[in-house]
Amino acid sequence: MADDENKYIADAVEEAEQNEIPSDAEAVNDTESDEAALETAELEEDSIAEEGALPTSEQFEDELIRVKYKLRYRKLLKNTVYSLLIVAAISVLVATLFLPVLEIYGNSMNPTLDSGDIVVSIKTTKLERGDVCCMYYNNHLLVKRVIGLQGDVIEMDEDGNVFVNGEYVDEPYLSEKVLGDCDLEFPYQIPESRYFLMGDHRETSVDSRSSAVGCVDKEYIVGRIVLCIWPLEDFGWIE
Repeated sequence: MADDENKYIADAVEEAEQNEIPSDAEAVNDTESDEAALETAELEEDSIAEEGALPTSEQFEDELIRVKYKLRYRKLLKNTVYSLLIVAAISVLVATLFLPVLEIYGNSMNPTLDSGDIVVSIKTTKLERGDVCCMYYNNHLLVKRVIGLQGDVIEMDEDGNVFVNGEYVDEPYLSEKVLGDCDLEFPYQIPESRYFLMGDHRETSVDSRSSAVGCVDKEYIVGRIVLCIWPLEDFGWIE
């Protein structure tokens, strides 16, 4: 009986030793193994994430198309700006050399032109009777109308009627006829290479009727005024 009890106790002790809690060293080893496994799993997840961040072929093609379009747009914009600058430079050059743009001051050309009107002229010294022209006078630009050419004989009566070479001149562009500021003796013959000019507003215009101005030499003629561009309601050819 005693032998059986001793055997039972020995079996219980052996079973207890087998089920004994692991030592601290073993626990640390197990923890380190678990952490290493966790880090490995995280690295694998990062690798998968990085692989998934790479663009697809369709995304790459779309981005390439976008970049090419952006470059073409910049090139087109640059070419457009260059073209506009060239056109502006040519326009300024043409306007300066061949088609001066002038602003009218004063009322000596009323009713044909009013103060503030902007007109375009053609640079030339070859004028015909009835042309509206601009000329230099005392460092100013004046606008007048050609009444007579070199060699023509000019006459005016007290009512302001004009005769060139003995023929009456019809002037539909005038609002009224007056002799105005005139100290010439008629008939008056125009000297060579000169023009006899008068403003359309005969009452106030100072022009070739006055010896202070006289006939204008060709070298002082700037050009013939052909077009009114401002105001818009008066836009049109000048007659």
